[in-house]
Amino acid sequence: MKLFTRNLLLILICCTTLNGYAAKTIRIACVGNSITAGARLADPSKEAYPAQLQKMLGNSYEVMNFGVSAMTVLRNCDRAYMSTSLYIKALESDPDIVFIKLGTNDSRLPFRLQVDSFMGDYKTLIHSFKVLPSNPRIVLLLPSSSFLTDTSRQTDAAIVKYILPRIRQVAFDEKLEVIDLHAITSDKQNLYPDNLHPSVEGATILAKRLFEVVTGTEKKGFDIFKKIKEPMTISSFQGYDCVNFTFEGHSCKVVKPRRAAKNLPWIWRACSFGTNPEVDIALLDRGFHLVYCDVAELSNNQEVMFVRNAFYKKMRKSGLSSKVCLEESGCGMVNNYRWAVENPGKVACVCTDDILPMAEHTTIFEEKVKASGKEITVIHKPDANHNPQSFANPQPIVDFILKSVGMTPPY
Repeated sequence: MKLFTRNLLLILICCTTLNGYAAKTIRIACVGNSITAGARLADPSKEAYPAQLQKMLGNSYEVMNFGVSAMTVLRNCDRAYMSTSLYIKALESDPDIVFIKLGTNDSRLPFRLQVDSFMGDYKTLIHSFKVLPSNPRIVLLLPSSSFLTDTSRQTDAAIVKYILPRIRQVAFDEKLEVIDLHAITSDKQNLYPDNLHPSVEGATILAKRLFEVVTGTEKKGFDIFKKIKEPMTISSFQGYDCVNFTFEGHSCKVVKPRRAAKNLPWIWRACSFGTNPEVDIALLDRGFHLVYCDVAELSNNQEVMFVRNAFYKKMRKSGLSSKVCLEESGCGMVNNYRWAVENPGKVACVCTDDILPMAEHTTIFEEKVKASGKEITVIHKPDANHNPQSFANPQPIVDFILKSVGMTPPY
């Protein structure tokens, strides 16, 4: 009995030692400009989004702030981030994760006149981190929204026109994650006291989104493209890889995330692929797959259901979750309602943008869902017209979809 106790104690000591080795602190380098540095905040060391991220993550992580005010991605100017001492320190920090939040200042004059150099300089910055011995996970962050009106400065129109598409193209070329901080701040002007830099509450929004990125679980090694046997081409969809192929005579697309979420959730578009993509982008950022099978030209309801059933089976054989999130507007919305009614056990949620008379479609569907004892949420958009559809900030819709697949963020 005494010998058994000693052996058990020895085993416990060994396990404790091994656990000590396993608990390596994950180092996160936040590269950026004044928003990262915490400009205009009373105490950036506690209030800037990297500091708030540190508090959310706890002691298993070390979040390092390498933000420098007024800096650009562009190298051929006196504001180049790659000419700063904090850039060198970021390279020397042995990071496991690198968040890059630059581009806002490149949108202002005179720097936007050099915008043709932006992508090349951004790739140079990325490659300097890619070659580090720590082999860090590199995540590109789209600039948050701006509410400035002086057209010589960093207006939102300039950011949208000159910066966002270029960062997405760089993400596609380099096969890197890109996280949209622009959309989630687009309706938060009240949290930007000087119309450019976030308040403490605004910085909290950024920190919460990055917390999701760091702590989200993924399905490692999953690549749906390897499951598709039809001839295909690959293009970019908002910076993500999109495969284009034909299935039973119908044009189809599958967009894969950089890191697939653990349970392989997916969004299915039936009619208007790429139209009002805000929700699609937000969910791709979170590890969802986005799929599309064009049945818009079919007028026979039975034929539509037959094709959709066959495509669903194909996606399931490819490994995606048994329950799909249906998203659509217009004619595709009606098809989604019909498919959901016929296949309730295969649907996680139905998300529609009703541009048709509600009384003829959504109201009837709402009543049937409630009568069956299921949950349905109808959001009425103020002053809604045919266009623009959806919301500039899709967060209410995204939260609803995340809840439906069991991915509700902890914050």
